[in-house]
Amino acid sequence: MDAQTDTRSETRTVNLILLGPPGAGKGTQARILMEERGLTQLSTGDMLRAAVAAGTDAGKAAKAVMEAGGLVSDEIVVAIVDDKLAEEKSGPGVIFDGFPRTAAQAESLDALLAKHGMQLDAVVSMEVDDDAMVGRVSGRYTCGGCGEGYHDAAKVPRTEGVCDKCGGSDFKRRADDNAETVRARLEAYHADTAPLIAHYAATGKLKTVDAMKDIDDVTAAIRAAI
Repeated sequence: MDAQTDTRSETRTVNLILLGPPGAGKGTQARILMEERGLTQLSTGDMLRAAVAAGTDAGKAAKAVMEAGGLVSDEIVVAIVDDKLAEEKSGPGVIFDGFPRTAAQAESLDALLAKHGMQLDAVVSMEVDDDAMVGRVSGRYTCGGCGEGYHDAAKVPRTEGVCDKCGGSDFKRRADDNAETVRARLEAYHADTAPLIAHYAATGKLKTVDAMKDIDDVTAAIRAAI
């Protein structure tokens, strides 16, 4: 048994939610937690696609709605999360990504966790400075070949126009990664998340970390929070 396996076997089960606007670093921190603790990231989008592909009852319902151009209801999303928790309840823990998004979904998640004999250990709110986030997100771009991420100010290729990782020269920038769109997304995030912050603050589960710090510092703060 290697050192990594030993560490995981001695680490207690942890179930948590990472909250934060686009660009706050949720994906980076989730990957670190997955590697360190063996946690499973439960992404709403990924779970929906998997349920549709597997042909589960919830997946069939979701497929019908999506094919009709509608929005998948809370009832369907909750059913898909329910199915996934049944698979993961004996594992080392999960990270919820993109769920819950509303106070009603948060209440549904509380009920699902109780149903499966699980508990939510922490809700980590990754706090950001909106003005700084506009610069962080609107300046980012990726290598079209390998997906390596770059930024106009914070991380540029060592050789201009050449990816450090794969040597490619095809770089891509998301069309919605512009200042105006980023500000609108931040406003929508704060409006949608405010009820969740209140819900989890009342339970004593809410922890806040400064997501504007270096990645290692944010990781250390999340470790302390959970």
